[in-house]
Amino acid sequence: MAKITLDEMNPNMKAKQDELLGKFEKESKTRTFDHVLLVKLVYYLTIGIALYHFITSFIGYPATHLHRSLHVAMMLFMTFFLYPLSKKAPRKTIPWYDILFALLSVSVAVYVWVDYINFINRMGSPNTMDVVMGTILIVLVLESSRRISGWPLVVLSLVFLLYGLVGRNLPGIFMHRGYNWRALVNHIFINTEGIYGTSVDVAASYIFLFIMFGTVMNKCGMGRFFNDLALAFAGSTKGGPAKVAVIASGFLGSINGSAVANVVTTGTFTIPLMKKTGYSKEFAGAVESSASVGGQLLPPIMGAAAFIMAEMLGVKYGTIVISATIPALLYYLGILVQVQLRASKKNLQGIPKEDLPKVGDVMRERGHLLIPIAFLLYMLLFSGATVIFSAFWAIVATIVVSMTRKSTRMTFKQILDAFSEGTRSVVSVAVACAVVGIIIGVVSLTGFGLNMANAIIQLGQSNLMLTLLLTMVTCMILGMGLPSIPAYLITATMAAPALVKLGIPPLAAHMFVFYFAMFANITPPVALASFAAAGLSGGDPMKTGLQSVKLSLAGFIVPYMFIYNTALLLIDTTPFIAIRVSITAVIGVCMIGMATEGYLFTNMNNILRILAFAGALLLITANVVQDAIGLTLLVVIVLYQRHAGKKVKQNAVPQA
Repeated sequence: MAKITLDEMNPNMKAKQDELLGKFEKESKTRTFDHVLLVKLVYYLTIGIALYHFITSFIGYPATHLHRSLHVAMMLFMTFFLYPLSKKAPRKTIPWYDILFALLSVSVAVYVWVDYINFINRMGSPNTMDVVMGTILIVLVLESSRRISGWPLVVLSLVFLLYGLVGRNLPGIFMHRGYNWRALVNHIFINTEGIYGTSVDVAASYIFLFIMFGTVMNKCGMGRFFNDLALAFAGSTKGGPAKVAVIASGFLGSINGSAVANVVTTGTFTIPLMKKTGYSKEFAGAVESSASVGGQLLPPIMGAAAFIMAEMLGVKYGTIVISATIPALLYYLGILVQVQLRASKKNLQGIPKEDLPKVGDVMRERGHLLIPIAFLLYMLLFSGATVIFSAFWAIVATIVVSMTRKSTRMTFKQILDAFSEGTRSVVSVAVACAVVGIIIGVVSLTGFGLNMANAIIQLGQSNLMLTLLLTMVTCMILGMGLPSIPAYLITATMAAPALVKLGIPPLAAHMFVFYFAMFANITPPVALASFAAAGLSGGDPMKTGLQSVKLSLAGFIVPYMFIYNTALLLIDTTPFIAIRVSITAVIGVCMIGMATEGYLFTNMNNILRILAFAGALLLITANVVQDAIGLTLLVVIVLYQRHAGKKVKQNAVPQA
């Protein structure tokens, strides 16, 4: 039997990937031109946009409004070229009205650039032309978002715009002084708290560069390297293909930042292997979707969320990465524990070693691709260089390092292809950041964020646990059907302040809402990552979503752990305390896995499962007494299970 590698993928997989991306990730539903001039025009436009961001990251960006307005114009321009008006609109050509929309997008940036000084000086008292251009920009941003991501963000933005106009007539805590359209446009268009705010700034700098970094890495074979390395390490172990899915999806998800794209990229390879090993369709899909969502929680890149969080909190990127590491590893440990226990319970074996690639061979062939990642981490954490400067040199390093071996060497055309793909991938994220700027602008102008925080606290009656539960529900509702970055931006604006007002450190509060904004991708009724995985596995979508929640249960509890025990985020703690709470957290996560699967050495009865889950909850806080009780419960469960397991084995031995 030939060795199993990523090259074994069925020729029809690419078509299946495209179909699922189009169905569950609307950002991938772009035009496919049939005229060579249009194909070349879009190709060179995307390369030009990438080069602008790449070169200015090295030599320096233009002034704030100039850079951000140009970035938004580029993204809107590409939206109207790439995304059709509707399902029935032309997909092979560009209709006249989309050319008009694209030119209007550019005209807004031209207006800002030509009259830049006067434009800035009019902040607070816009003239009629400012209002007209601002209105055009808002309409274009909303229409672009509708085409790319559908109606959720658009409807939410329209609700907030309406709130800004009529909020003076609302009762109670939602009433504000009231604003006319001119005031709203001033804040959303001219001010740097609206469309040209923090979210677009991050998209125009960090996100663009790191998505380019990801596309360059993928072009030189990083995806195959992660899959083959995961196969070599874990493929032969009990339930090996599921562990391969967890490891490979985690690494790739951290780089590409899209749960759905990650599911269809790695899932086309890992899901068939899991089913072949003996995992059910729903479990195989759930493993892939849970691991793919978790990639956005995993340093070093975290799907670009780390850079937005750092910008919003005003802290160094390295601080976010270091704080996120232990919770992310606990999340993946929770999935791996359940995978292992499920394999033990059903006696699912791994892939024979002779059919797997060898670690040494994989490292010799593509191990050098780890050098750019190590270089990036050094630049970000130890060199003192800025994130943008580090990203620039990481892209350069990837290109240079890839040239050292024939199997990863990129031609000049492939480098240009990577830049073009990078731009196309950024468009959906950048437009989402722009439309979120409308929401954030209204929130900051009206004080809605503070009112929302007060409402959550009042409903929670200042009880931290109840407030956390309400915040969790709020985040998951707000994150339904949204891409990860806008989901985090919205929840961080509306929900995180409630936790901060109760004395939770801002970093812990933002990490809490980020986790639950991500989990909206796997939680029914709107579980895009789980549904995409079900499309690959052939399983029931809702059952796959519910199984994903079950697999990610540790991830639902880990945020509560680091709220009650901020040492897990390495906030204001000593090495001794950090190690102690990490150990108890690991034990707690393992107990959650036992309780969920109902298995350790043999099947567990309901009483033992309840005791295991109770012990895990006792290990949430840093309370020594509670830790002692939780550990005692673990000892009782292990001893009982070991004894029960021996009896099962004895009964299974045929009598002479």
